[in-house]
Amino acid sequence: MKLIPLISALMLSSLSIASASAHQAHSGGIKAKQQTDVIAPFDIIHAKISTEGNTAIFHIAVSENAGTSKPTKTGKLAGSRAFAYVWPTNIDSFEVGFEHQAGILALAVATHPDFDDTPLFDENRDGKTDNDGNIWHSHWVVLQPNEQCGKGALGVVDIPKGSKPRLPKTWPGFPILLDSPGWQPTINGETVEVRIPFDDIGVVNSAQFDGVTAGLRINVDVHAPLFCVVDVFDIASGDLSLPGKVNQ
Repeated sequence: MKLIPLISALMLSSLSIASASAHQAHSGGIKAKQQTDVIAPFDIIHAKISTEGNTAIFHIAVSENAGTSKPTKTGKLAGSRAFAYVWPTNIDSFEVGFEHQAGILALAVATHPDFDDTPLFDENRDGKTDNDGNIWHSHWVVLQPNEQCGKGALGVVDIPKGSKPRLPKTWPGFPILLDSPGWQPTINGETVEVRIPFDDIGVVNSAQFDGVTAGLRINVDVHAPLFCVVDVFDIASGDLSLPGKVNQ
């Protein structure tokens, strides 16, 4: 066999394998159409949750360049912004350390250059734990509709002053239902993934979910509502109906 045809055949074979792998990665879950009015890093084309043993894999794929768009730094907490890839679920918030049915439990992979809410972790490995909010990291958040955030908008549930709700051990100290468990996301090309171990994987196997890309903002007065969803860039289902079923 001549060299050039052999090289061409090998290249075609490699492309076929890559295409098959990409197709497999985006199989099942919620498939969404590309949106011309959404920037590529937040334009969801696929959202999925699957499990391997006692580990849940949260997956979102976008048109391209996942994780490349971040908020502009303002130098202050008040009014600062965050961007996030979010998986809203119907899992009971109690399963990750909050009170029973405290709201919509969602996993979020977020970045925000003006504050750090992962005080137990040093994501940029510089010996400091209070200066790496700009690095993509994971949170559990509990959301509820909050008209103070805007008509039909969601907000992270505030903790009223003086109350002592059940909270996860890795709660970062903010007066909201937010957890910083330290599960490191993997962002590569068009995909965002987080692998999370569960004591009882059954609560995930029976769950439903959706996929969202969004912008959040800290209240300019830094009080309740403290953290609001102010921009929804894209929703995998189109209507936040949580149609996704785990492992399907």
